[in-house]
Amino acid sequence: MPDPRFHVERPMAQVVTVTIDRPERNNAFDMDTVQAMLRVWGEIEAAGGARVAIIRSALPRSWMAGGDITGMRELTLEEGARFVYAGHELMRTLERSALVVIGAIGGFALGGGTELALACDLRVASTAAVFGQPEVALGLLPGWGGTQRLARVIGESQALDLILTGRRLNAEEALSMGLVNRVCAPEQLDEECLELAKSILANAPMAVMRSKRAIKEGLRASLDQGLVIEAEAWLANLSSPDRVEGLSAFLEKRKPKFGGRE
Repeated sequence: MPDPRFHVERPMAQVVTVTIDRPERNNAFDMDTVQAMLRVWGEIEAAGGARVAIIRSALPRSWMAGGDITGMRELTLEEGARFVYAGHELMRTLERSALVVIGAIGGFALGGGTELALACDLRVASTAAVFGQPEVALGLLPGWGGTQRLARVIGESQALDLILTGRRLNAEEALSMGLVNRVCAPEQLDEECLELAKSILANAPMAVMRSKRAIKEGLRASLDQGLVIEAEAWLANLSSPDRVEGLSAFLEKRKPKFGGRE
């Protein structure tokens, strides 16, 4: 049975959208919602056929409002451990997915919402988007990757500023810091994400997937190790028919017809 908190659709070939719809909590995630999204994502990957996934919200003012404060206040230490590690599992699942994950961020993306955005590969924000890690004002600290991914995306100094003050960012500030890739009007958010997806889909599937993997794995390694990861990905991709097709199309001045095969 479909989960009412998540609507999965195919707006175009090879693109899937996941719409978060938990209006009674402004799309905040409790333990059950985290596990539900993990199940939904597993179903998407098992179904196949998609190369790009767009995570969006059914709510005009909130993308994902972080952890469910009502439930978090009552957590025992044991329950808290399950909650924080479940959040880590969800973020790693998105980050390591073979799909390119685009966050279509309109409205508030605070706490876990910013952390969910950071787990996406690309982030498109509407001018109504608001980012921040306000956990310290609640007696907490970011626990779903905010202390790690934020520094990797915008740098240590900027991450310390945002996390230790708990201040909020509008979309333009987020763009200037490199936290988001693009900013558009709220009514253009879905179309902007689809256009971004189309530009990805125009490229060789195996090359795109291996490029994402090399970047993600390389960031967890030293530069020398990262260069080995890159070289191994490049060599693995050399055996793909898409490599021959792409180079041939360039030399023949035509549009390539990629098959996405090994």
